[in-house]
Amino acid sequence: MIDRKKVVRRNNPIYTQYDKNAILSVGNGNFAFSADITGLQTFYGKQKKANLPLCTMAQWGWHTRPAGAGRDTYYKPGDVEKMSFDLKNGKKVSYAFKCQKGNEEIYHWLRENPHKMSLARIAFFLDEKEIDLEEITDTTQELDLYEGVLRSDFVLRGSKVHVDTVCSQEADVLGFRVRCDKEIPGLSVKILFPYGASDITGADWKHKDWHKTELISKDNTCMRVRCSLDQDEYFVNVSAACAKAVSDNLSEHEIDLSLNQRECIFTVGFCPETGESNTPVTFDEVLDNSREEYRCFWNTTGIIDFENAKDPRARELERREILSLYLLRIQSCGTIPPQETGLTCNSWYGKPHLEMYVWHCAWAPFWNDSELVMDSLNWYKEHLDQARENAACNGYHGARWPKMVDADAVDSPSPVATLLIWQQPHILYMLEMVYQCVHDESLLRKYWAVVKETADFMCDFAVYNEESGEYELLPPLIPAQEVHNASTTKNPTFELEYWRFGLEIAARWAERLGESEVQHLWTTVLRNMKESSIKDGVYLACESCPDTFTRFNRDHPSMLAAYGILDGERIDSEIMGKTLDRVLEGWEYPTMWGWDFAMIAMTAVRLHRLGTAIDILLMDTQKNYYAANGNNYQILRPDLPLYLPGNGGLLWALAMMTAGYADNGNCPGFPKDGTWDLEYENIHPFPY
Repeated sequence: MIDRKKVVRRNNPIYTQYDKNAILSVGNGNFAFSADITGLQTFYGKQKKANLPLCTMAQWGWHTRPAGAGRDTYYKPGDVEKMSFDLKNGKKVSYAFKCQKGNEEIYHWLRENPHKMSLARIAFFLDEKEIDLEEITDTTQELDLYEGVLRSDFVLRGSKVHVDTVCSQEADVLGFRVRCDKEIPGLSVKILFPYGASDITGADWKHKDWHKTELISKDNTCMRVRCSLDQDEYFVNVSAACAKAVSDNLSEHEIDLSLNQRECIFTVGFCPETGESNTPVTFDEVLDNSREEYRCFWNTTGIIDFENAKDPRARELERREILSLYLLRIQSCGTIPPQETGLTCNSWYGKPHLEMYVWHCAWAPFWNDSELVMDSLNWYKEHLDQARENAACNGYHGARWPKMVDADAVDSPSPVATLLIWQQPHILYMLEMVYQCVHDESLLRKYWAVVKETADFMCDFAVYNEESGEYELLPPLIPAQEVHNASTTKNPTFELEYWRFGLEIAARWAERLGESEVQHLWTTVLRNMKESSIKDGVYLACESCPDTFTRFNRDHPSMLAAYGILDGERIDSEIMGKTLDRVLEGWEYPTMWGWDFAMIAMTAVRLHRLGTAIDILLMDTQKNYYAANGNNYQILRPDLPLYLPGNGGLLWALAMMTAGYADNGNCPGFPKDGTWDLEYENIHPFPY
């Protein structure tokens, strides 16, 4: 038996100085709070300059900013001017692809709205002023991963200050306990409410007259307010039983808590609906809930213990493993498929990118955590109608899942997103992996409509070539490697194999449920999908890209995924091995993304390149950097101070490397030379 508490706690982030690139967070999957070295959001300006802002975000926390001179205009998706394309079969389709002249305002407004917003800033102030970083000394901070508690210690004006920061796992409630060994005159905690913004911060502090903060109720220790922003609103409960005073300056959107002598214990709860419980939650209740839920999580999730490994890189791999488990649990396992930066800050206006869904979440079933993704799987079920409409607007059957969406699954204008297709089979892949890991027959009927409609679109989208008798993926499309011309790109290698794989899953579900009619159609298409293109003994990115390794050796080497995350049923392993060699020899690594390294590692495992799998997973390059807090920081992208698909990809790869795949078990991803002696528990093998 692995001593799980020991493994987890030896990877606790511990800071003795301020690290602007590695702020720590607490959360519950649907809500998260990021803190600086004080345990609050005291040094907000410094973090904003570092492009890693301090935010308080919820999956439900969306804001739509009105347009026009009078701030009274709200555009609809139908208002945007689309670009038309002629298909090979004579059909015409149109997409909000490139911004059309004269339509700029509508195009960009729809891209930016709605956007995720930061709900509040909670910070220490001194004499009603911002505190300078130089005013605090003797800093120590530790995130207790095993209990989900952030503990911060520092000295301010000669007084030792201790702060406990914690988040409830049942509600969007934060708990704080501040203790000082000496009274600090003028020290207070401010809770400040911003207007919404689409930028990385999610907060606009300039336009105070554009929103309202209104008192609903108040007594000596509790306060409830409504925050109204245009057509959006949310509610905040502040309970401060040990505060000297709870006061407000709501015209300035502020609540002030004055410390009672040397102590202040308070909770701050957020909710989108006024009808939710008004009962105050105590700090001890939040703390106890966090401890209980995290201990349960760490004692049931999959885990790998690298303590006995002799390779000097093992310690770093374990650190990335444990921190990724924590980060993904609090950032990516909520009711909506997550954005790339989770609930830490905004990327692409806070909108989820559905092509990243598997990289965020596919690890969970393999790590015995299927329950963590059930809510986001259900999001697909709840928004099936929107996906149907997305397909129907261009005359396709079934349901088409977009790339860049808001919480309601509405497609966003984009020079890439509207034509991307590889996200389409993701929901099929996820559902099958969950089914294989939990063996719950009720899943089949519950998600059958999602499976059927998704597969129906995939069949309709594939174009039948009467001369060859094959089904093809033809323009306009953009593959996973987004550097290709949408108007000329055809038959991308990974997408061809993923289309086949997804339809095979759908056919298997149809067989289980006795739906023979659709099973026959899907089987016909998948068996006749065009083969992937080969040139000079290696797989090309696309049939239309003969210069894959000379002009297009950048971004994602996605052809490798056809024999990695997929079973590679139609892939020649020798040719794929040569393809991997070409990538390792000449790909532009700085242009890759965090999840690419995990993808390549999985391909290397299937090719029995065990040393290569480790080397690539821990490659020292800009996009494969993991900060002290575990964030996969995309160093060359200041707009991506964290990139959770990299963390998810890491866990996905580690599942294959330990529990194995198909008939290849017993740590097939690690060299057998005695340098990687490890133990693992509760990790399921890939079924393929």
